[in-house]
Amino acid sequence: MRGGAFWAVGVLLAGVLVAFTQGRTPIALTDLWQLVWSVLQGAPAPNDQTQTIVLQIRGPRVLAAIAVGSALAVAGAAFQGLFRNPLVSPDILGASAGAALGAVLGIYFSIGVFGIQMAAFAGGLLAVALVYGVGSTVRNSDPVLVLLLAGIVIGSLLGAGIGMVKVLADPYNQLPAMTFWLLGSLSATHVDDLPALIAPVALGTVVLLLLRWRMDVMSLPEEEARSLGARTTALRLLIVAAATLVTAASVAAAGIVGWVGLVVPHLARFLVGPSFVRLLPTSAVLGGGLLLFIDTLARTVAPVEIPLGILTALIGSPFFIVLLRRASRGWT
Repeated sequence: MRGGAFWAVGVLLAGVLVAFTQGRTPIALTDLWQLVWSVLQGAPAPNDQTQTIVLQIRGPRVLAAIAVGSALAVAGAAFQGLFRNPLVSPDILGASAGAALGAVLGIYFSIGVFGIQMAAFAGGLLAVALVYGVGSTVRNSDPVLVLLLAGIVIGSLLGAGIGMVKVLADPYNQLPAMTFWLLGSLSATHVDDLPALIAPVALGTVVLLLLRWRMDVMSLPEEEARSLGARTTALRLLIVAAATLVTAASVAAAGIVGWVGLVVPHLARFLVGPSFVRLLPTSAVLGGGLLLFIDTLARTVAPVEIPLGILTALIGSPFFIVLLRRASRGWT
C-alpha cells in the first residue's frame, strides 16, 4: 500500500517529462535538462527556441493540466466518500453543468475569455448552492440521498438551459466555440490564466486534505458518524463547498473533462487503500499525472488537437465497464 504513493509520484514525473519533450517540436531530454540547469543558476538559456517552447508555451499548459487533473481527482474521491457511492463523479451536484451554462452564456454575450472563465466559475458555485438550498428544504429524509437527487434534477435543468443557449447562438461563430469548450481543452491556456485556476484549486484541495481524517468518519452511515462525534451537517457543507470550488475552477479553465474524477479515485484506492489519509493526496498526484499524459496525447496524436473530453471518455468508458463487473464481486 505504501509503495502505491511512489507509483503515483512516478506517473506525475513521467507525465511532466513527456509533456515537455513531446509535441510538434520535440525537445531532447538533454536540452530540457540544460534549460532547467541554466534557470536554476540564473544564467542565459542555451537555446532561445527551447526556452520559449518550455517556459511560455508548454509550461503554463503543464501546470494547468496538473491543477485540473488533481482537482477533479480530489473532488471525485471526496464526493464518492461523502455519498458512499463508488460511481459518483465531481459533477454530481451540478457544478459542471452550472459552469457550462455560465460559459456558454459568456460566449453568447461575447464577454471575453476572462469573462467567460469567471461566468463559468460563478455558474458552478451557484448551481451547487441551488442544489444545497433545494436539499435543505426537504426534512425527515436521508440528507445524502436528498442532495444526490437534487443534483440530478438541477443538473438536468441546467442542461436544458445549455441546449437553449446553443439553439439561439450564431451557428457560424458562437456555436463552434461553445461546442469546443464543452468538450474540454487546455489549448488556450496562457500564463495569465493560471492564478484564477491555481488559487481556488489550492484552497479547496488544502481544505479537503485537512479534513481527510474526518472524511473517513463521514463515509460511514449518518447515525454511526454522529455517534462518533462528527458534526455531520457542518462537515458535509464544508466538504461540498471545497470540492465544488475546485471543480468549478477546473471546468472554468478547461471545459468539461469527464471521467477523471470517477476513474482516478478508484486507481488511487487500488494503490493505497480506502483511507482518505492516503487516498486524497494520492488521488491528487495521480490525477495530475494522468491528465498530463492525456493532454499530451490530445495535442500530438492527430494533425488537429483532440478535445480532452473525447479522450477521457474513450479511456474512462472501458474502465467503467470493468468497475461494474468487479463491483458485483465486492470490489470498489
